[in-house]
Amino acid sequence: MPLHQFDYLLAIGTIFAGLDAWNIGANDVANSWATSVASQSLSYLQAMILASIMEFAGSVGVGARVADTIRTKIVDTALFNDEPAMLMLGMVCAVIASSCYLTMATRLGMPVSTTHSIMGGVIGMGVASVGADGIQWVGKGGALNAGVTQVFLAWIIAPGLAGAFAAIIFLVTKYTVMVRSNPAVWALRVIPFYFALTAALICMLLLWKGGGYKITLTDPEIAGTIVGVGAGFGLLVSVTLVPWMYRVVIKDDWQLRWWHIPLGLLLLRRPDAPPPPEGASPVIKDYYEGRLTKEELEARRAAQRNDVEASAADSDPDKITKAEASASVDSADDKPAGTSPLANVTKPPPKKLVGPKPDGKWYEGRVLFWYIKWALLRGVDQEVVNAQSTHSKLASNLDEVHAHAAHYDNRAEYAYSFLQIMTAATASFVHGANDIANAIGPYSAVFQIWNEGRVPESGKSQVPTWILVFGGVMLMIGIWTYGYNIMRNLGNRLTLQSPSRGFSMELGSAITVILATRLKLPISTTQCITGATVGVGLCSGTWRTVNWRMVAWIYFGWFITLPVAGIISGCLMGIIINAPRWGYSG
Repeated sequence: MPLHQFDYLLAIGTIFAGLDAWNIGANDVANSWATSVASQSLSYLQAMILASIMEFAGSVGVGARVADTIRTKIVDTALFNDEPAMLMLGMVCAVIASSCYLTMATRLGMPVSTTHSIMGGVIGMGVASVGADGIQWVGKGGALNAGVTQVFLAWIIAPGLAGAFAAIIFLVTKYTVMVRSNPAVWALRVIPFYFALTAALICMLLLWKGGGYKITLTDPEIAGTIVGVGAGFGLLVSVTLVPWMYRVVIKDDWQLRWWHIPLGLLLLRRPDAPPPPEGASPVIKDYYEGRLTKEELEARRAAQRNDVEASAADSDPDKITKAEASASVDSADDKPAGTSPLANVTKPPPKKLVGPKPDGKWYEGRVLFWYIKWALLRGVDQEVVNAQSTHSKLASNLDEVHAHAAHYDNRAEYAYSFLQIMTAATASFVHGANDIANAIGPYSAVFQIWNEGRVPESGKSQVPTWILVFGGVMLMIGIWTYGYNIMRNLGNRLTLQSPSRGFSMELGSAITVILATRLKLPISTTQCITGATVGVGLCSGTWRTVNWRMVAWIYFGWFITLPVAGIISGCLMGIIINAPRWGYSG
């Protein structure tokens, strides 16, 4: 029986749960796509389109599993059986605290953990309403794999585990492909195996009972299906995408387009392409454009100091002039071997989606249409890649950080850009599956208490599909309208990004999140991608390839998120339940 006397709580909960989901899109989706945008594997607009599709699919298809952990397994909900409306109030306080804190953090450009935020909100309202003893800190018998403890353990383990996975993947990539004498050919040889691994991981997530559907396969059948799907997808890539990339990367066939990929092996029979016309768009871009090697940085600094002799000594035994030292920094001859002949073609600036405001009154049709475009697409028009290289208090030594990282063959990097897109999509899918619980978990409890008049039982009540859809839609709106604010603070501001590095980071992070989703651990994807980024950055053999100021800033954000959200939620809950009533006589 619906509790219509608390309709206002449902309305408030709906508003702030939507705001919470919006912040997840604005703050957390950068975890999956910042590396792809920073490495130039995708434009920002392309990343937003793919992010919307994958995040929504993960939220609706698999999000219900982790939502149950947030909803029923942090606070002992049995304590509210006599007063279910009190739990309803508490969850509303939790989402208010979480969404308000996340809005502030997103505005400041701080990539915090949305998981920390909602956990703090739930714990804070629980302490205020039933006391610290009402929080399920550990499982039955002191088990550490249940209650709040499992979440704290996941926060400790996740960055290290993601960093280890990402470092292993990148080291295999580095020594199998990137440092070889012909890295482009080796890249074409190994990427089918990586595609197979990524496809198997997606299949693994879906078959491990991630959604609201039932799997009737036995464990051996599930294992066989996972291996079969991965092998089948790897074979498909081998006979379609690999021949296409061979023509583009090895044969410099600038005439091919993406729709030629299904031709597969037939492309190997094509004659050699003629020389590209003057002014043609580049096929293989320079993924290290604007990023100096250590030698180039030293030469530029020497030239800036008017130290011609030092510049000559660092870059060539023969004397060179200051102008020559400065020009050598931007010379195409210093680029890695295998750069496409089209790599240095100047590209026109991207066309703005919003455009200039038309003349006229605000209520005129064309002006109103412009305002709608401005509200929905302004975020996509923001500069993200170049903003990542600008100097700030947290990124004042980026040139030095990037200079300690090796520059690899652009043709091999181009091959990995396709793989990076798939791993980013995988990470985005599992992010939607794991982190949508931060918003719709508490809101699901609010709705079910209002609708049924009782406390939902753990594991026995399904999250309504429309709530998953609601959360997914708000998350998508957050991506489009405000995702740039966090996107530009990640990526190249942490370490030098390239497709091969970004692929390793995203796959390492995705593996960690998939394992967490299987174990019902609402871990922080922000921690996973940060740990993976640091792990890959350290693979250059020096700690100088990582911007530790930015890492420290992100960790500081994680440290304060849970207690701040908890204090806001706890104070709000405590004030409400202990406030004097009208006619109170003492």
